Amino acid sequence: MSNIAFDRFYRYGELTSLLQSFAEQYPHLVRVESIGKSHEGRDVWLLTLTNFETGPDTEKPALWVDGNIHASEVAASAANLYFVHSLLTRYGQDKNVTAALDTRAFYICPRVNPDGAEWALADKPKIIRSSTRPYPYNEEPIDGLIGSEDIDGDGRILSMRVLDPNGAWKCHPDDQRLMVRRDPVENDGPYYRILPEGLITNYDGTTIQVHGAKEGLDLNRNFPVNWRQEVDQPGAGPYPISEPEARNLADFIVQHPNIGGGITFHTMSGVLLRPYDDRSDEEFPAEDLWTFQKIGEQGTKMTGYPNVSVFHDFKYHPKTVTTGSFDTWLYEHLGIFAWTVEIWSPQKQAGIEKYKLIDWYREHPVEDDFLLLKWNDEKLGGTGFVNWYEFIHPQLGKVELGGWDTLHMWTNPPAAFLEQELARFPDWLVWNALISPKLALREVSVTPLDSHNYRVRLVVENSGWLPTNVTKKALEKKSSRGVICEIELPEGATLQSGKLREEFSQLDGRAYKTATADEYDESTNDRIKVEWVIHAPTDGSVKLTARHDRAGVVRIQARLAA
Repeated sequence: MSNIAFDRFYRYGELTSLLQSFAEQYPHLVRVESIGKSHEGRDVWLLTLTNFETGPDTEKPALWVDGNIHASEVAASAANLYFVHSLLTRYGQDKNVTAALDTRAFYICPRVNPDGAEWALADKPKIIRSSTRPYPYNEEPIDGLIGSEDIDGDGRILSMRVLDPNGAWKCHPDDQRLMVRRDPVENDGPYYRILPEGLITNYDGTTIQVHGAKEGLDLNRNFPVNWRQEVDQPGAGPYPISEPEARNLADFIVQHPNIGGGITFHTMSGVLLRPYDDRSDEEFPAEDLWTFQKIGEQGTKMTGYPNVSVFHDFKYHPKTVTTGSFDTWLYEHLGIFAWTVEIWSPQKQAGIEKYKLIDWYREHPVEDDFLLLKWNDEKLGGTGFVNWYEFIHPQLGKVELGGWDTLHMWTNPPAAFLEQELARFPDWLVWNALISPKLALREVSVTPLDSHNYRVRLVVENSGWLPTNVTKKALEKKSSRGVICEIELPEGATLQSGKLREEFSQLDGRAYKTATADEYDESTNDRIKVEWVIHAPTDGSVKLTARHDRAGVVRIQARLAA
């Protein structure tokens, strides 16, 4: 895999070739398939990673990983690509990676939204939130500044500063690059109006209305959990999973009940986010909250990212909530632990600590801006912040273009920082796979009784950290069946006691043990015993199976012999 590099982002054709090359080079570990089409008709690729020689993926506990549901967050697909590369190159060398691929499966969808990513990575980029489908209307605004556009053809979308005595911004006296808000009562200028780089349709010489792009969907509001209409939450689509990109994910995951955990990659903020997004932690079953917190603590330890609740720590506005998001759908409807990873924090790189993740963008001290500019000058060679330069705008005349190169500095890590940021995550993802429930054989025995009668005993246990149901929410929603045990008799044999197929309860894991060992009554609720009495006039073998959707399958043959 010498042709892969992690100091750049790949467009759709290159990404497709890379994914196919993984499968060609590692056929025993990788399978590539399309799980559906995007709005523009591109295949949405999914990789299944497991050691196929130890069993099919559908009979192993699985972890879902995806990225790039939002168009310009291309570092999210890079994180998926890096994870695949890490699994394949470390298999057989790293014990945890080897164990994970031998006993678990990974379903990895590197680019959920290939259409939007193509727009972001084009030579002349266009930045939208998610899908390229026009929504809620199919016409452009007839006047105003529409979206953001690279108007001078330099491959960057910057800001425009326009001299305006009623503008809200002025240059900082210590650094003319830095724009700061004017004091509420000052009037001695000069002042500027800051606009996104773009052209103005039907400009009347005076008024400017800034419109968002007509492609107004947010695919991460389109999932079925507490979905709300456009009037309540813009961008959520006309109905739940109306959009093919969201439906592709939902269909695949529902059809693969072996998926017991999910991690979706986004960008901006350098944080691990957990549900809920629309309600307090008090609404969780206590055990689920405790386990979310433990998984998050491990994530912080392994990645350096803080772990927080969306509702308590990541709301865009204190009076609003988001709904219809992917991770909350995975937890609330399917009962699996799910996380959103927001890659990259320029603030932390610049030495800004202990800031509020979302509030910072609304209000922060000017000293933070100077730290960011200093970091830009010293570590990025000045490429993150573009010094203001004159440009003759077709409608506005002389303006200045410049400011932060948002796509390549804020939304995504700069090329020189990309690989070190992506390297934070593989070990935590593998850890998330290895904590899943896992059925294991503890005992199988055949005891001769009399006159060709035999007692067959099967004992299986959950060797994983999580219980077989994974969450209490799964029990509440009845989204996880118990352990199912089956026996297949040899020809001529009859069953004297027991059932050919029987469903048992869920099996405990080790996740809910208390901190003090002598205060816990450790019953063997992590195992089940099944017995059958069989009459077999001739010798033969019985085939025994124990299976659980989220904990895998155990198969064994037992010989009937006196």
